[in-house]
Amino acid sequence: MKKKYIIILLILVFMLSGCTKYLQDDNKKRIINESTGQSLPSNILCKPTSEDLVEIYEKYNDKLDVPLEKLGDCAELKYYDAENYNGLWVQLIVMPLAWLIIRLGNFVGNYGLSVMLVGLLIRVVLLPFSIKMTKQSENMKKIQPEMAKLERKYAGKDDQESMMAKSQEMMMLYKKYNVSPFGSCLLSFIQLPLFFGFLEAINRIPAIFEGTLGVYQLGTTPLIGLKSGNYYYIILILLIMLTTYLSFKFSMNNGIGNAEQEKQMKMMTTFMIVFISIASFSLPTAIALYWVVTNGFNVVQNLVIKKG
Repeated sequence: MKKKYIIILLILVFMLSGCTKYLQDDNKKRIINESTGQSLPSNILCKPTSEDLVEIYEKYNDKLDVPLEKLGDCAELKYYDAENYNGLWVQLIVMPLAWLIIRLGNFVGNYGLSVMLVGLLIRVVLLPFSIKMTKQSENMKKIQPEMAKLERKYAGKDDQESMMAKSQEMMMLYKKYNVSPFGSCLLSFIQLPLFFGFLEAINRIPAIFEGTLGVYQLGTTPLIGLKSGNYYYIILILLIMLTTYLSFKFSMNNGIGNAEQEKQMKMMTTFMIVFISIASFSLPTAIALYWVVTNGFNVVQNLVIKKG
């Protein structure tokens, strides 16, 4: 479970930095869109259209990875662009996900809605792995008493023969309870590239942050939104806190049953909720909506699995 919290923390850090490169002035200071509070990426995949963004990007055109004149319109973004971008990460992960967000956004008529739908689609694709991981966690709780007996049995025995015998008995317990010690690693290996690539794709499409969804401007951070008098951002922040809390609560319930580790997890959960609550004030609305929807999906998913 500690690994899971570390992974979540890495995702949060990526949301604020990650592989996205940010526009900087000559003093290495990030360029911020003052009207939204958003840090502006320098490796955008397509042209911005709003006057404010165009003016900023034209001013720092020489600092962009790809000059504006070589970029196409976001509405016509391609899923592959070997001329302007290279590397497997961008071509195989970021560009196809960006293309999917744009195409779906064009279809439904809103890029904010598209971000949420694609986020849910990724969750659905990963659902079989998530179900398996949840069941593994439940089995780990069942196996814990016998694992504790095994630890007591071999306490103080560190010779090679005892260690080998302990390993064999441990593997027998894993087999008995159908537990794979590498299951969570496999899920992380599969889902992290998709999640990281998806978040990077969002950050690198100006059209997403130029749009709106209801009362929310997708590029605006809740802090700027509240300062401008849009108090609907309070609802968004509360939703982030609530869905995060519920998601972590279910994760704790999937713990391995060790009292000391569960105590540590509770402390970590409290820290993460506070961390996310503070970070949510500086997240662009598009990413905040993605966070709420996917966390909500995770809560429903765990409820269904437990009842099943």
